[in-house]
Amino acid sequence: MRVFYVMRHCLLLVLTLTALAVQAQTGSITGKIVDETGVGLPGVSVVVKGQSKTTSTDVKGNYRITGVPNGPVTLTASYIGYKATDFDVTVKGNTVATFSIKPDAQNLSEVVVIGYGTAQKKDLTGSISTVSSKDFQTGNITSPDQLIAGKVAGVSITSNGGQPGAGSTIRIRGGASLNASNDPLIIVDGVPFGSNLLPGATSSNAIAGVGNPLALINPNDIETFTILKDANATAIYGSRASNGVIIITTKKGKSGAPSINFSTVTSYATVASEVKVLNGDQVRAYVNANGTPAQIALLGTANTNWQNQIYSGAWTTDNNVSLAGTFEKVPYRFSAGYLDQKGLLLTDEMKRSSMGLTLNPTFLDNHLKVDLNLKGTLSDSRFANQAAIPAALQFDPTQPVYANNQFGGYYEWISSGQLNPNAPRNPLALLEQNDNEGHADRSFGNLRLDYSFHFLPELHLNVNGGYDVSRGYGSDNVPAYAAQSFTTLGTASQYSSSIHNKLAEVYFNYTKDLKSINSNINATAGYGYYANATTTYNYTSYNAVGTVLSTPVFPFDIQQNRLLSYYGRLVYTLADKYILSGTMRADGSSKFGPDNRWGYFPSAGFTWRAISEDFLKDSKVLSDLKLRISYGVTGQQDGIANYGYQPTYYNSVNEAQYQVGGQYYHFYSPVAYDANLKWESSATSNVGIDYGLFKGRVFGSIDAYYKKTKDLLSTVPIAVGTNFSNQLLTNVGNMTNKGVEASINVGIIKSADVNWDLGFNATYNQSKITNLSLNTNQIQNYMVGGANVTGATGTTLEWNEAGYAPNSFYVYKQLYNSAGKPIEGSYADLNHDGVVNSEDRYMDHSAAPKFIMGFTSSFNYKKWTLSTVLRGSLGSYIYDNISSNLGVAHNILTPSGLLNNAPATIYDSGFTSNQFLSDYYVHKANWVKMDNAGLAYNVGRLSPNSTTTMRITANVQNVFVISGYKGVDPENSTGIDYTLYPRPRTYSLGVNVGF
Repeated sequence: MRVFYVMRHCLLLVLTLTALAVQAQTGSITGKIVDETGVGLPGVSVVVKGQSKTTSTDVKGNYRITGVPNGPVTLTASYIGYKATDFDVTVKGNTVATFSIKPDAQNLSEVVVIGYGTAQKKDLTGSISTVSSKDFQTGNITSPDQLIAGKVAGVSITSNGGQPGAGSTIRIRGGASLNASNDPLIIVDGVPFGSNLLPGATSSNAIAGVGNPLALINPNDIETFTILKDANATAIYGSRASNGVIIITTKKGKSGAPSINFSTVTSYATVASEVKVLNGDQVRAYVNANGTPAQIALLGTANTNWQNQIYSGAWTTDNNVSLAGTFEKVPYRFSAGYLDQKGLLLTDEMKRSSMGLTLNPTFLDNHLKVDLNLKGTLSDSRFANQAAIPAALQFDPTQPVYANNQFGGYYEWISSGQLNPNAPRNPLALLEQNDNEGHADRSFGNLRLDYSFHFLPELHLNVNGGYDVSRGYGSDNVPAYAAQSFTTLGTASQYSSSIHNKLAEVYFNYTKDLKSINSNINATAGYGYYANATTTYNYTSYNAVGTVLSTPVFPFDIQQNRLLSYYGRLVYTLADKYILSGTMRADGSSKFGPDNRWGYFPSAGFTWRAISEDFLKDSKVLSDLKLRISYGVTGQQDGIANYGYQPTYYNSVNEAQYQVGGQYYHFYSPVAYDANLKWESSATSNVGIDYGLFKGRVFGSIDAYYKKTKDLLSTVPIAVGTNFSNQLLTNVGNMTNKGVEASINVGIIKSADVNWDLGFNATYNQSKITNLSLNTNQIQNYMVGGANVTGATGTTLEWNEAGYAPNSFYVYKQLYNSAGKPIEGSYADLNHDGVVNSEDRYMDHSAAPKFIMGFTSSFNYKKWTLSTVLRGSLGSYIYDNISSNLGVAHNILTPSGLLNNAPATIYDSGFTSNQFLSDYYVHKANWVKMDNAGLAYNVGRLSPNSTTTMRITANVQNVFVISGYKGVDPENSTGIDYTLYPRPRTYSLGVNVGF
């Protein structure tokens, strides 16, 4: 035992001496990083080159790094908006080193991600905008698209409602198509998402079991968004780029010691505004004044607010943790997150678990760079039955919620002992007696290799292999006694689908400075293969007691397509002032026949960096001036059926079998098709100016664009007998988009304690269909119907016609009396033929806004930051389908043995019967809303010697809306206000801790 005692003390002595020796060989560096005026900069990253030593400055710009070997070292200081700068320091014990870094006007040397490569901001020839994580929207953010709402000129992001994880309608410079997709191409870390994984995916090819495919990406993993808007920027993506491109880059590992970041956000959502309907007393007064004795006898004694019954305050928790650093010279980042979001509608909920891993090692003396990105998400949802929303607006408020009956104890309208088939169902029962559960598992990622040839370092070989796979499944169950499915004795159904997308890309890049002619060339050429497949599984459906309701003919359906691509780009720069770029992409898609399979998409752009000219480079006012001009062609294949160019057949349903003898057989029917189906193509011209003033204190850009789309894919009527239907999806007509977009950013105050930055962007866009005829020599163009009116079966409201904006309201012109009240059923004879009929309908306004705006403000005082985000829309219109369907006397005083409720607008119109196609219901939908108001306190280090930092945030989302529209929310991407899931007002409190 004594031997062990001596050995223990000897080992302790050795360790002590070793520690002292190491301490004697190392030291520390303390100091301050200041700007060009001598003011300390908070949050500056300070790294010891070649070592795993890193830190960041505190709120006053002070930093400290310990354990640095004595002797000469190099520090790198980097900060957004400033030039990354190296400083040489000789460490000897405790060393003090204070440095100054200079601003980079508008981040001109900032590296921006573009198609198949990167470029410095100052060298861009296309219209490109970037939003980094420091500028994201904050608060309860569950889907990535919400991060940049209102942040970028020319980009409209409209939430599709308040459902947990709800997606958004994303439009870049308006839509470029009628029947094909208008969604932008979205690329995450080099993996393009197919149309089956975008917010606009149809029910036949979206991920089952989740409301929004993008919600399966954790927003906390995202570092930057880069939006490519004009054809010069997007044409490198060819056939999928007509609607713009959004490139998402996720966070990566970093050099230095491991750092842990933990964040938690707790939110509480409330209904910001309810539809104004009559209360119980008002319905009783209305019925007593206007109803028959039989109708008066139907009145109840309750005062039920049915909207209060279906909506409730909703809690959300969002927890995320990440670990980043370097292990054995391999930068890494691991992240995990868990979201539990309740919906405003009772029974609505989404739970999401996510994980991510990135590895970014280099090999072969830094000649080989490897990027491995892996993301995985598990989502579990319960979907509330949204039929409860219109039911709550219509159900009689004089009736109670519950009753003693066979329908589960919920009050229902009963006539002659049976459910009244014309009555709405009990709104609360629609929710609580429906169990629709969905599950979605998704994984996507890629491996990218960038090899710089040893014998020619300017030449790089890039290889990118990626995948995006998902599986969605769920079930929908309603008990046999529920009134909502009483005729079938309940339902018990299930659904499932899987998506497998994969890609392989190989491209070369060659960059060379030609000093003899003061030039630079940057050339890229490559090949891409993309395969997308969606499998939908079909199941037998049963009622709640086990009786078969329907049996599928086939157990599954597989939809798949392939895309082959060849692409190239050449950028030539002369004297760092004149930049000429050109791209070409050839795409071959399996969605088109052999004669039309290949599309070719060129672009060219020129930039003049005027600020580099001798007569401007010493300007005291201008810090940047760049002129851009570009032209290019892009295509469209997303949203198009996979086999629309070839003969296909569909199998009859069980109810349409053909009897031969005593046996019934399914039969096949042909589907209308166009063997000559080909690409839509959009040609875009763009002229832009990037400017900076007063050393970058003011900067922004102005762009004017004109886009013409030809060979529009649209479903049009055709002569009977010429195909297998009287309608056909084919290439027909043209459409134009033209507009101007501008942005300005101003540093109002820049001082040691106070900083105030403002940003504003505005866009004017006008879309017009210029032709919709199969024969270009025809004068008469086709009118193609779009959205239908709820309550008027088969009545089409939004139409497309040459000379008008897409999806314009096709209505009658309402006539009014001398008091300004609408005259029921009285419309203008617009063609002056003495008869008012369908020929007198006219193309009214479109739902698409003419102007969209975004405003941001960030005010910082010492450790406090106050920020706001506002958005606005002008020139848009909305059709009030709630009032047109429910706001008439016959809706309350029905002839079918029940009473209903109505919106308060019933008093405004005085209509007895529905007037669905009256322009009385088309309203201006101009609005301004404060999306976000946030207050943050940066605690900084918890103690002088601690590396632990803390930041506390408080946010309110959907703060207020200013609008002349009397409905709940004027922001509506469809233009028809009926069953929008209300967007909540959300209060959030968050804490972010770094170790």
